[in-house]
Amino acid sequence: MSKYYVQCGPIRTIVVSTSMERASLEALDESLQNHLWIYDDPGLREFDCRNHLMLEALVHLDPSIHVSEQGFDRSDATLLGTPEVIDRWHRLMTGMNRLFVAAGLTPRTMNAVAGTVEVLPSLELRSPR
Repeated sequence: MSKYYVQCGPIRTIVVSTSMERASLEALDESLQNHLWIYDDPGLREFDCRNHLMLEALVHLDPSIHVSEQGFDRSDATLLGTPEVIDRWHRLMTGMNRLFVAAGLTPRTMNAVAGTVEVLPSLELRSPR
């Protein structure tokens, strides 16, 4: 496994991975975790989820992901298309959903699958009278 320096817009991270493509996918995965809720919304089709991700990328990310084994801000970094990597991530998420259904497993939210801790409602603290 190699160490890759991945940057795309506000994303600037070091990833240990088997390939540049996988490193870019892992780097975007952290950023896209905030959008897992779209896969749990029954009113959204797969096409809608993909469009949501693409619009978010258009607003917040650069058109290309820069990946290098040498460091950040390198002119010789490999460029990967952000839309292609996001599409790959989207296909991974929809594939996982289909896999759970096909396996007959109990439905679970994508946050639960990703291991994201769900926030519980805060308790209202009251002072004694």
